[in-house]
Amino acid sequence: MQAYLDNSATTRVSEDVANAMLDMMVNTYGNPSSLHRMGFEAQQKMEQARLQVAKALKCQKEEIVFTSGGTEGNNLCVLGGALAKRRRGNRVVCTAYEHSSVEESLQQLEKEGFEVIRVRPQANGEIDPQEFLQNINDNTVLASFMFVNNETGAVLPMQSLAGQIKKQYPNVTIHVDAVQALGKLEIDLAKAPVDLLTISAHKIHGPKGVGAVFLKKGARVLPRQFGGLQEKKIRPGTEAAPSIVGFGLACQNASEHLQENYKSVQALNAYLKERLGQIPGICLNSPENALPYVLNISCMGVRSEIMLHFLEEREVYVSSGSACAKGEKSHVLKAMGLEDKRIDSAIRISFSHDTTQAQVDALIDALKAGMQTIRR
Repeated sequence: MQAYLDNSATTRVSEDVANAMLDMMVNTYGNPSSLHRMGFEAQQKMEQARLQVAKALKCQKEEIVFTSGGTEGNNLCVLGGALAKRRRGNRVVCTAYEHSSVEESLQQLEKEGFEVIRVRPQANGEIDPQEFLQNINDNTVLASFMFVNNETGAVLPMQSLAGQIKKQYPNVTIHVDAVQALGKLEIDLAKAPVDLLTISAHKIHGPKGVGAVFLKKGARVLPRQFGGLQEKKIRPGTEAAPSIVGFGLACQNASEHLQENYKSVQALNAYLKERLGQIPGICLNSPENALPYVLNISCMGVRSEIMLHFLEEREVYVSSGSACAKGEKSHVLKAMGLEDKRIDSAIRISFSHDTTQAQVDALIDALKAGMQTIRR
């Protein structure tokens, strides 16, 4: 049987989401910026989707700016957020295991004279919130951190950390990469004093190529694109209305079933860990309190790409880390201080509400066969 266990890379689009998008493409296909009736109908559908996204984040729909996905959103928030406050200071504090869309934005800021402080994870793979806080000072203009790490599932408490930062440094702009948290953990922006937050549709059974940024009322970013009035000129250009409508519905679905999906995945994660414990040579790399949707392991003695292809031949699909890295050695596991041979044999297993116990069993059987066959 086919076992797709690479849901942190992307998820299957839900049937109702696909149908809603098809209806937009063949029936309500006007340009949302057009002044005629068909344009107005498309705009109304798009604004309904904006409300659905806002409800998932517990914010105002006016605070939602649609983008092409997590990478563009992170670029906009990190670069646009830091540059908007350049006159106040030049320090940016982040974690050492950010997604490449954040890390490469930070490298660009360094070229432009910013000081970037990267807080390393502890031995257990988690970031110490107090260490992160201690690196912020009066010269800091931006604090950026992942809510959930995309490779290990490590969780950084968004609400409490943001609250502590704002209490001591109210002028610091706080950006959260919540791409892997959306639809899996509660995100309440009515309570968390976050200024900017990035999300993406294709991690929650929505389409690829669409995402959003939460831009808190009063927060400021410098735009990265120019040429139109759409999205308050922060992200101009004709909106991808069918994808946005699909995103809105995916957000609504994820929010309505968040708790039940979490419990289901949590049980599967525990079952997988129990069965992995019976296979010699398997090490767990994810923190004990990681998000259950992600489990990072190492198959000691077998390089990741060899195991990936072995599993693929048996229709079991996992990854060796972030899809954006395309096989590069994991900087996340390196930041954790793991030895090279453990990093070189790392596998990321990631769940969705579609995942079944039978798929987990198929993975276990394939891993057992791989460890016995390849390690000989």
